[in-house]
Amino acid sequence: MSSSSSSQPKPLRIGIIGFGPFAQFLAKTMMKQGHFIRVTSRSDYSELCANLGILFFRDIGAFLESDNEVIMISTSILSLSRVVEPIPFNCLKRPTLFVDVLSVKEHPKDVLLRIMPEECDLLCTHPMFGPESGKDGWANLTFMYDMVRIRDQSLCSSFLHIFSSEGCKMLEMTCEEHDRLAAQSQFLTHTIGRILSEMGVEPTPIDTKGFQKLVQVKESSVKDSFDLFSGLFIYNRFARQQMKNLEVALEKTKEKLQERSKELQDPIISKF
Repeated sequence: MSSSSSSQPKPLRIGIIGFGPFAQFLAKTMMKQGHFIRVTSRSDYSELCANLGILFFRDIGAFLESDNEVIMISTSILSLSRVVEPIPFNCLKRPTLFVDVLSVKEHPKDVLLRIMPEECDLLCTHPMFGPESGKDGWANLTFMYDMVRIRDQSLCSSFLHIFSSEGCKMLEMTCEEHDRLAAQSQFLTHTIGRILSEMGVEPTPIDTKGFQKLVQVKESSVKDSFDLFSGLFIYNRFARQQMKNLEVALEKTKEKLQERSKELQDPIISKF
């Protein structure tokens, strides 16, 4: 499906559940494009929303009754079930397009298909960027999406246009394929970064380019919460195998070094 359009789609009424830094980052561009944003969140963002010109609802029932065309789920991975399972879907005024923007995909797909009304559509997405990488614009940054259950093609296209019109690389793939690839890339990167942080790795006066990149990986990883990192592990079924692969690879590397030390008969480094 092409998300581009020869004419500018009409502004959307987008409700957001969960208004942490990532949702705030997305909302600013959506508002710049002329979309109308409503927000509900467990934390009180009423003052921030007032400053941004966004309606904030403390009561989720009132939020659902505000006639959103799209409801975007932007909770943490760990809190998704706790937040969405009590939602009073009977308050919805219309069949609604639900969109999740979590960093894992099979988990929100399964949860939302189980609890949301059958007449509502579901688009699972992962903007592969955030406030840091997207601070200068979204051009050439990847936006992954899976049209899990879409009957209102026009509404879905209008939402996707938010990202395609900013120059994102639009990548359609299944939630399963996303999680398999993300375990090899995103989770592995976060794991290496966390390991380097635990080691206390810091820049030195004699850094090589390679080491500078490792420090960058560490610093970018720890900027994200440990909740995000643990969510990537707990709710991506492919992540456990990647952790095992990393452990096996480390042991094999140590064995090769020990074997080479024995070959050279070097008593100083033969054991560690």
